[in-house]
Amino acid sequence: MRYVRFIFEGNKYLGAREGDKIRILGEASIEHLLGTGVDLETYANTQPGGRLVDEADITFLPVVEHPAKIFCIGLNYADHTRESQYEQPAYPTIFPRYDTSLVGHGQPIVRPRVSDTLDYEGELAVVLKKGGRHIRKEDALDCIAGYALFNDGSVREYQFVTPQWTVGKNFDATGAFGPELVTASEVPRGARGLQLETRLNGEVVQSASTDTMVFDIATLIAVISEAITLEPSDVIVTGTPSGIGWARQPRLLMRPGDVCEVSVTGFAPLRNTIADEEVAASAAEASPAMRAA
Repeated sequence: MRYVRFIFEGNKYLGAREGDKIRILGEASIEHLLGTGVDLETYANTQPGGRLVDEADITFLPVVEHPAKIFCIGLNYADHTRESQYEQPAYPTIFPRYDTSLVGHGQPIVRPRVSDTLDYEGELAVVLKKGGRHIRKEDALDCIAGYALFNDGSVREYQFVTPQWTVGKNFDATGAFGPELVTASEVPRGARGLQLETRLNGEVVQSASTDTMVFDIATLIAVISEAITLEPSDVIVTGTPSGIGWARQPRLLMRPGDVCEVSVTGFAPLRNTIADEEVAASAAEASPAMRAA
């Protein structure tokens, strides 16, 4: 099953893909459904027939708008660790994102007015349906509701101004999330063997198999739960491979008008344009759909 969250005719809806259409399921959010124990594998099939709408007529929202928590994993592909000139950590590098930084598919990733060092990071995200403490690695994959794509847009100047990366990873509207939540049954167990790619203006700038993650998804769930209680709708953004713009010579940073696309085998691509903060704010004020958000 593939779920999308969107605005249509001024209202927020949850929908399920049916061929080239999206069937409206109602106004419930993914996080609400997961928080009440709803099984997303079967939920769409239990709902009465809703209106079918065209993707061109909707405005995508982050597939989970308000996750309980968002954990991002740094340095989880060895080639990216090398290009970043770090030693490979023996423990996952974990930092938070906040929901105010999220943006939907097709909406602009915003380059902030205070810096021109906006970089791309294509990643695969995991959405949990249940959690707890001290989850065993062998049980961890049973906690997954589904997967989505993520662009961990990073303002490098602010990421590296201190030893902690949080500020540079949390500027508003820099974390693209979507376009769809693909339930776990439609993805190889643990999302193994998938090809992750990022394209900037049509050029492939990142490409790697999910098999090359340093810490696989089951390990990430188990390790995080040693310290922090995991909850339904928690998101784990699993890391980016090599090819980031900041590590290139000359540096390749995202500029207004650029188009950045993240793809993973079997998923609809996540595509966003880049806009300066003032331009994006003016467009949002003028858009009835975004005012509804």
